[in-house]
Amino acid sequence: MSTRKLAHAPHLDAVEDSPQPTHPLAGTTMSGADMVVQVLADEGVDTIFGYSGGAILPTYDAVFRFNETHDEDSINLVVPANEQGAGFMAAGYARSTGKVGVFMVTSGPGATNAVTPIRDCQADSIPVVLLCGQVPRAAMGTDAFQEAPIFNIMSSCAKHVFLLTDETKIEETIRSAFDIARSGRPGPVVVDLPKDVQNHEGVFKGSGMLHFRGWGERQAELEAVDLPSDHGKRFFDMLSKSERPLIYAGGGVNTGEGSAALTEFAHRYQIPVVTTLMGIGALDTHDELSMRMLGMHGAAFANYAVEDCDFLFAVGSRFDDRVAGQVKEFAPNARIAHLDCDATEIEKVKQVDWSYVADAARGLAQLMAAGGKLKKDFKPWRRHIAELRSQYAMNYPRDIDAVRCEFVLEQLNEITKGDAIVTTGVGQHQMWAAQYIDFNGPRKWLTSGSMGTMGFGLPAAIGAQLANPGKLVIDVDGDGSIRMNLGELETLTNYDIPVKVLLLNNLGDGMVRQWQDLFYANRYSGTDKTLHKKDFVLCAESDGFGFAKRIIKNDEVRAVLEEFVAFDGPAFLEVMVDQTAHVYPMIGPGMGYKEMITGKDIASRVGYGENEDDTKKTNMF
Repeated sequence: MSTRKLAHAPHLDAVEDSPQPTHPLAGTTMSGADMVVQVLADEGVDTIFGYSGGAILPTYDAVFRFNETHDEDSINLVVPANEQGAGFMAAGYARSTGKVGVFMVTSGPGATNAVTPIRDCQADSIPVVLLCGQVPRAAMGTDAFQEAPIFNIMSSCAKHVFLLTDETKIEETIRSAFDIARSGRPGPVVVDLPKDVQNHEGVFKGSGMLHFRGWGERQAELEAVDLPSDHGKRFFDMLSKSERPLIYAGGGVNTGEGSAALTEFAHRYQIPVVTTLMGIGALDTHDELSMRMLGMHGAAFANYAVEDCDFLFAVGSRFDDRVAGQVKEFAPNARIAHLDCDATEIEKVKQVDWSYVADAARGLAQLMAAGGKLKKDFKPWRRHIAELRSQYAMNYPRDIDAVRCEFVLEQLNEITKGDAIVTTGVGQHQMWAAQYIDFNGPRKWLTSGSMGTMGFGLPAAIGAQLANPGKLVIDVDGDGSIRMNLGELETLTNYDIPVKVLLLNNLGDGMVRQWQDLFYANRYSGTDKTLHKKDFVLCAESDGFGFAKRIIKNDEVRAVLEEFVAFDGPAFLEVMVDQTAHVYPMIGPGMGYKEMITGKDIASRVGYGENEDDTKKTNMF
């Protein structure tokens, strides 16, 4: 078996001996494919998303045969329209539950179609395992039919990649793939399975993992880490000297199951919280301490809070470019503390005054134990925060005939009350959803953050709905994004999955058009979709949707939305929205928070954001 040392991934040393097998099937002779499926079942996998093909057929057949003899604990097999869709379904499953999502594809183009979701999961720290078929070992390197060098291709995109060439290590490899995917900073693991390895007959051991030099030790250290008392004291010394502290929470809070600890920490010390795009839901957005999202399209009041704070506590966040902008100018008046499970993130972008490597839940719990009752009253700062929230509140034009996305999402939010699981595509609709929809807990906001992958929303909603039966799952999508994986509409109706698809159609790639408006003198190169002839409602009807409607007027919005959400089964609603609308606030690429553009409807501290004409903006690239 080949393997490779990657960032955040282990190096194979040897197979760990497990001399005391307890599995009821231990000692049974079975095929390699049967071993793979049995380990999946042992890992608690209840759903596999995938598209079949010649090189992975033995394992698909093993799933079929497994299900014939396992009625109560059968594995649900969901077939998408495209392998990319399968990957995003697995990601939606994982993002909404914290469990490892699984997808399975064939060799060659099947596997290369899975590259984008693997990279997407790596960028957002999402635990998935991809099983992909490969040509037989003897044919590898001959440019055989549907052969692709998946180990080489995936190695730069995944947390870890296995090329399983040793048929005696099948079950250990699959178990290890799950362990790596969910351990430490989560991420995607790829297992490339040659067809002859799947067909190999051998004895099932029922236990055993691969041993990786240093990996187990590092994981044990991370899980057992204990905050030194003097280090905890230093943190609270900094906090006690602060007058304007702010918590900056990222996706690591949600992936690290740290939402409850963050909420307790913020409430105990009465510190306001801003979140990244991936951190949304870490603190209930209805909470009085919630300052919602910061960054490029964050709320003006959130960004001004960052400008005004004198102590910034980054938790599970990484100071990425969409948040920090001009790094030197980010939080210019603040001392900075950083808590993260990944040591490589500490001072990768921003110099800090205090740091601690631990997952969010553990680190925050240890800090609270070290801090006791902090004798510090931040009421003046919270009053200032409340004034920021009031003075620089989100807003949009409300006196126009065109339907605004913000209005539609406000109305949807009044219906869902923060309790829906919402997925999105990527673009303007994604940012408006982040700004205007509430979430009363973690793992309800599912979006492609770091990669910004168009086409994510619809398949991710499918995975989330199957992982959360009975819950309301809504895909808020754009006409550009949904086209990328439009075939998955049929997947919804094939399996009668009750996802609600809300398409906000502005007849164009809205976010790119916005940049072209602001920075490219309205030259709409490649973004004019007005000539497109697709009727999305007819498309949904042809795929069997029982509810497929279109809204073109403001006075239709509320009633139809209520009908849409209440519909029993998959539903599709297209809303024709203002094509000229821009997402505000906006911090241009390469700019700092002081240069935030707020538009005409959101107040600004300085004239730049609200008064300067768009035509005077310079190219910021």
